[in-house]
Amino acid sequence: MLLEIRNLSIEFPGTPTPLVAVRDVGFNLSRGEVLGLVGESGSGKSVTSLAIMRLLPSQATIGGEILFAANGGAPENLLQLDAERVRQLRGSGISMIFQEPMTALNPVMCVGEQVAEAVRAHNRVAKKESWKRAVEALREVAIPDPERRAHDYPHQLSGGMRQRVMIAMAIVNRPQLLIADEPTTALDVTIQAQILDLLASLRDRFGLTMLFISHDLAVVSKVADRVAVMYAGSLVELAAREQIFRAPAHPYTRGLLDAVPTLKTERGRPLETIEGTVPPLRDVPPGCPFEPRCDLRVPECARALPPLVEISPGHWARCPVANPARAL
Repeated sequence: MLLEIRNLSIEFPGTPTPLVAVRDVGFNLSRGEVLGLVGESGSGKSVTSLAIMRLLPSQATIGGEILFAANGGAPENLLQLDAERVRQLRGSGISMIFQEPMTALNPVMCVGEQVAEAVRAHNRVAKKESWKRAVEALREVAIPDPERRAHDYPHQLSGGMRQRVMIAMAIVNRPQLLIADEPTTALDVTIQAQILDLLASLRDRFGLTMLFISHDLAVVSKVADRVAVMYAGSLVELAAREQIFRAPAHPYTRGLLDAVPTLKTERGRPLETIEGTVPPLRDVPPGCPFEPRCDLRVPECARALPPLVEISPGHWARCPVANPARAL
């Protein structure tokens, strides 16, 4: 097991009560696996990834454990490591592709130097050697004429090219775990497909383990081996990709899939929707966060957060009334 998260909770200061961004989240990642983390905006996906990277602001209160087994060694709890050990792991053991490359890249540094800087941060190499590795990383992510484009600044590149630079920066030190936070959101469909193909190729070439974060079910269905669904800070379902898409157990997962149009959807018929709205962080109910919107709710759902239960081998759901036999 490369990564294991146990009972992760994240709170931020708030008035009159703290804002609960993540509540009792737990999952694991085996070496070479791709886990798709799905949920709408505000569900806690990116906050969870930033907790893994230890990039949350100091005012965040984090509970639980994030265990990472670097280089096949004994698992270390990332939340208990000192700053120097975290710096060693961040970028070499665990890397992250951020959602918007234009804000993640430095606008006054050429992209080659930004990738080379990542090399020097984890390797004692001369500047010339780090530049050589940076150019090679740009070539690995299929940037044409990388020797020339390495001298370009972010504003001189297209959105797809900037995202490729971000990927190059993330893989240049050969990390074991790659976190991709909605890497295709701001791209058109054609470029999106190219980036997904690139990530799949890099996974096969370097044996990457990947946490792929997205709100797009279609994208996740193409890249993930397993899928974890989050809602209002809680993990509500976790299963193999085929189980999630063919026999979802949690009412929220079913609602998401029902809302996706298919070739069989009747033209002129309104798309399915989930009634109600996502509760704000300051007003998340004490029980199941989906309970106010759920047609299957029972009194037990409102009392306390239901446990995540294995309803069939490898299929977990946080719902006391879920019927795993029902398929869409």
